[in-house]
Amino acid sequence: MTAVVPARTAPDFTLRDIDGKPHRLVDYRGKVVLVNFWATWCPPCRAEMPSIERLYASMKGKPFVVLALDQGESVSNVFAFMGQLTPSPTFPVLLDRKSQVAHAFGVMGIPSTFLIDKQGHIVAKAIGGRSYDSAAIRSLVDRLMR
Repeated sequence: MTAVVPARTAPDFTLRDIDGKPHRLVDYRGKVVLVNFWATWCPPCRAEMPSIERLYASMKGKPFVVLALDQGESVSNVFAFMGQLTPSPTFPVLLDRKSQVAHAFGVMGIPSTFLIDKQGHIVAKAIGGRSYDSAAIRSLVDRLMR
């Protein structure tokens, strides 16, 4: 991931997950948040999703959360895709139906991922697919959680 210098405040948003539950970014203050913009039709998005789940699972009980924001697809399409993944994601999958949150973050292509510190500042970003359970990303997340 590339450092965002200077760090900037993440745009707040409220989106519903695939079960209809609302999630507000501001409610995750005090935790490190990985925000991933993706879509089911995007091959690099599909490829990186299991590594995001492995990172998330390895951080259980720590002040870390993943929010995966699907871009413009139906609940049924996203739900069907989630069932195809191994391991299946246990983090919140949110629906950014009109890509309004993506626009607020300045997303130009997907996948795009932003790392937000405990104070709500975007401190790192990545454009394109990654292996999110790598030692380098784990180290970065651990450092931000301290």
